[in-house]
Amino acid sequence: MTDAASKEDLLGAEDIVKSSGITGLFAAKPHHRNRATVFSLGSRQEVLTHDFLNPLIVPHAAQEANKKFQFEALFRSIHLAFVDHCSHEFLFLTDFFMVSGQTAIDLHAKVMGRAMAHMVRAFDERIAVNFDCISLHLCICLCDKFHRLLTEREIPSMSGYWEAISNQLWTRLAQVMQMHNDSVKALDVKRMQTPIDTRPHYIVRRYAELTCAFLVVTESSGRELGKKMEAILESCEDAVEQLLLRMSACLSNPRDRLVFLINNYDLTLGIIDERVVQDSRIHSIIHELEQKAIGEFVEATLQPHFSSLLTFVSECEPLVQQGHTHLLVRYNDKLIAVVQTFSANWRRSIDAINGEVVKSFTNFKNGTNILQAVFTQLVQYVQRFSKLVSHEIFRDNPARNDMVNIHHILVELKKYKPVY
Repeated sequence: MTDAASKEDLLGAEDIVKSSGITGLFAAKPHHRNRATVFSLGSRQEVLTHDFLNPLIVPHAAQEANKKFQFEALFRSIHLAFVDHCSHEFLFLTDFFMVSGQTAIDLHAKVMGRAMAHMVRAFDERIAVNFDCISLHLCICLCDKFHRLLTEREIPSMSGYWEAISNQLWTRLAQVMQMHNDSVKALDVKRMQTPIDTRPHYIVRRYAELTCAFLVVTESSGRELGKKMEAILESCEDAVEQLLLRMSACLSNPRDRLVFLINNYDLTLGIIDERVVQDSRIHSIIHELEQKAIGEFVEATLQPHFSSLLTFVSECEPLVQQGHTHLLVRYNDKLIAVVQTFSANWRRSIDAINGEVVKSFTNFKNGTNILQAVFTQLVQYVQRFSKLVSHEIFRDNPARNDMVNIHHILVELKKYKPVY
C-alpha cells in the first residue's frame, strides 16, 4: 500500500524533524514524516463514485508496474470481484438446478458460505492493523454500496456478510479515533516544540482536514451521517476543543486568547465549507463556538477604549428596567465625565480599534467582519447610552447637549467599511 498510516501518525503527534544525530557536511538529511494522506482526503472519495466500477487491480501487473494503492482501493477491487463472482454463481445455480425464490437463496448461501467465512477472517486480520481512519470510513461506505449493487442486480444481497465486515470496520475506526483523541488529550502544551501564538495551529488544521474528509466521504456515498459517525466527530471535536483551551491559556493576554480561538475555529470552518455542501451538526457546534468567542472579543476590544460608557450603560440600564429610576440621581456627575471622555477620544479610539482588529486575524475577510461587529456593538452602546441620557432624571444635566450626535459616528464608521 502507498504511504500507509502507522500507529505513530496520531492527531496529537508533534511534527518533529528526525535526524541521524550526525552534524556537519556528511550529516544525513533530516527525516520529516509526511502526514498529508493520513489526515487529508485528496481525491480518495472517488473510489465511491467514478472509480467504483473500475477494472480490477491485477496483483502481478501492478507489482511489475511498481504501483501502490490505498487500502480502500484494494478493498474495492477484491469486493468487486467477489460481488461479480456471487452474481455469476447465483445465475448459474438458478439455471443449472432450475430453482427460484427462497430455495435459490438458500442454495446460494450454502455454496458461498465458506468463501464468505474466509473473506471475513482474512479482512479481520487486515483491518485490525489498519491505522488509517479515512480508509476505514471509505470501506464502510463501500460495503453499503456493494450491498445496494447486489440488490439492484436482483442477487441475494448477503446482508450478514456486509454486516460482519462493517462491524469489523466500525470497531477498528472507533479504536483508531480513540487513539487520536487520547493523543490530543495527552499533549503537554507547555512542552511543545513550536511556541503558541495567535495563529491557527497545525494540529487544528489536521483535525479540520480529517473532519472534512469524513463529511465529504459521507456525501459522496449518498449515506446519512448516522449516529455512529456523529458520535465519533463530536468526541474528536471535544478533545480538540479542550486542547485549544489549554493552548489559549498559555497566552498571557486574554484578548490574544480569544484571537487564537477565533483563528482556529475560522480555519476549521473554512476547510469544511470549501468541500462540504450539506449542513452538519459538527459544523453548527464549531460555528457556535466561534460566534461565542467573537462576542467576547467584541466586548474585550471595546472595553479599553470606551470603558466608562460601557460601565455606565451596564449599571444604569438594570435600574431603569427594575423601576429604580430614583437611584439614577447618583450618576449625574458620572454622566458628565462619560460624555467628556467620549467626545474627546471617540475618533482616535475607532481608528485604534481598526488597527488592532485588522492585524489580529489571519483571514482578512473574517477580520473585517469582526471589525464591523465591533463597530455595530459600539453603535448599539451609544444608542442605549443616548436613551438613558434622555431620561427625565438627567433633564437638567448640561452633558446632554454635549453628547456626540450618532449621525457623526456613523459617518466616521463608514470610512472603515470593507470593499471586496
